[in-house]
Amino acid sequence: MVNLSLYAAPAGGGLSVRNPQKLSSYNSAINTSILFPRTKNAPLFATRRGNHSKSISFNVKSQYLKPQEPQQKFSTYDTPLSSQPGQLPPRVYVGYSVYKGKAALTAEPRPPEFSPLGQSGAFKLSKEGFVLLQFAPATGVRQYDWGRKQVFSLSVTEIGNIISLGARDSCEFFHDPNKGRSDEGKVRKVLKVEPLPDGSGHFFNLSVQNKLANLDESIYIPITKAEFAVLVSSFNFIIPYLLGWHTFANTMKPEDANRVNSANPRSSVDFEWNR
Repeated sequence: MVNLSLYAAPAGGGLSVRNPQKLSSYNSAINTSILFPRTKNAPLFATRRGNHSKSISFNVKSQYLKPQEPQQKFSTYDTPLSSQPGQLPPRVYVGYSVYKGKAALTAEPRPPEFSPLGQSGAFKLSKEGFVLLQFAPATGVRQYDWGRKQVFSLSVTEIGNIISLGARDSCEFFHDPNKGRSDEGKVRKVLKVEPLPDGSGHFFNLSVQNKLANLDESIYIPITKAEFAVLVSSFNFIIPYLLGWHTFANTMKPEDANRVNSANPRSSVDFEWNR
């Protein structure tokens, strides 16, 4: 309920509104024509009577529609926020690409996966994220055949191995995509990261043997020191996200820690620090 006071001005017969109570920022923007519609059933006008103005006091119910919040849309590839922990934003695609004369290399992060813990509303990490390496052979000057690309998924531990490489160090990873299945051993992928002979960077060499598709291919690409530094910096940044630690950090609240300590005053952490 909003109390309004109206009076008719003696000079021009205009209408003035005085509001003894402070309106909210939303109400103050409402035009008086909305509050007092001039219809046949509810006429409102001011008449001039001599040199005196007449005050009119009455109560008016202020009703307004609450503005509707825009509905967030998701593509078929996205998952609504309610089914993911930490209120994840819509998915964004990023990557780092290196183009050379004989091949191109693209590194793209893939997010971790979470599964709900019963009906508690909590989540747990069900699968760590990874970095997807895509190798495409060149077909001409600055032209690459992405239809013939070969992929290799780097786990968090394998990323750690690459990050720790020195200028003269090398590493090698072996993957069998069908391990544990009936087609185990029929697809073999080997990724080698080796230093260039002149010490100016590293070779990334992916060899794929696919007996199912009768394919035996090797794609290699030289990576300079600067390009390798960008990869290492990107890997260092993304590792906590691949482990899902950012979702845990986003849900940390002081009251949660106090509640846990109150419920279990002799937790394992206490025993650890009180030794």
